[in-house]
Amino acid sequence: MIRWIAAILGYFLFRLPGAILGFFLGSLMDSMGSGFGARSVFQDLSRQKVTPADFELNLLSLCSIVIKADGQVSQRELDYVRQYFLQTYGKEKANAIFRTFNEVIKKREISAQRICEYLNQRTRYEVRLQLLHFLFAIAQSDGSISSKEIEKIREIATYLRIGKIDYESIQAMFVKAADNAYKILEIDKGASDEEVKKAYRTMAKKYHPDRVNTENEAIKKGAEEKFKEVQKAYEQIQRERGI
Repeated sequence: MIRWIAAILGYFLFRLPGAILGFFLGSLMDSMGSGFGARSVFQDLSRQKVTPADFELNLLSLCSIVIKADGQVSQRELDYVRQYFLQTYGKEKANAIFRTFNEVIKKREISAQRICEYLNQRTRYEVRLQLLHFLFAIAQSDGSISSKEIEKIREIATYLRIGKIDYESIQAMFVKAADNAYKILEIDKGASDEEVKKAYRTMAKKYHPDRVNTENEAIKKGAEEKFKEVQKAYEQIQRERGI
């Protein structure tokens, strides 16, 4: 009813354009009055938010991609993920997540790129860094990280829009190589003592758990672990240089 009244008023004021605009606005008021329009708006807004279940299922999906990266499903890696979820979320919630996940993967193929695009729109960069750390921890849980696992995690890092230096810093925490401590602090071995101290302060601030603004306990724990690795790297360089 309102739409027609608004259309008539619009016509008298602005002729045909006014009638069209009045009809449109009146229709919107009608729908909101019935409750349908209001529900539609809130439903659209709700889709922009990540519920814990959304995040956890996407996290579990990425875990499964890494576990299957080398063509062998390691029981130790599976156990690591399961224990991590059980310790983090409790038995009841963790089992519910696994059940839902099993139902989902039966219906569709898991796309790392699609999952990462979803997470990019809804999570901060610091959270995605912790997520990458968690994926490396899974790959290492069976005692070693294969080249195919590294390749897959690097691909996921690209989808998550993780910078090259940040990626190399996190990889250095798990893949042992020369000058790892410097890579973790994102500096060259030739850096001065003052540059080393400055790098440590920057990295400690960057990876401090308080900067990870998320309710997800798994990611919070990952932040704490990474923060400890930064501290270890700095202490190692201090010992080597006698700082």
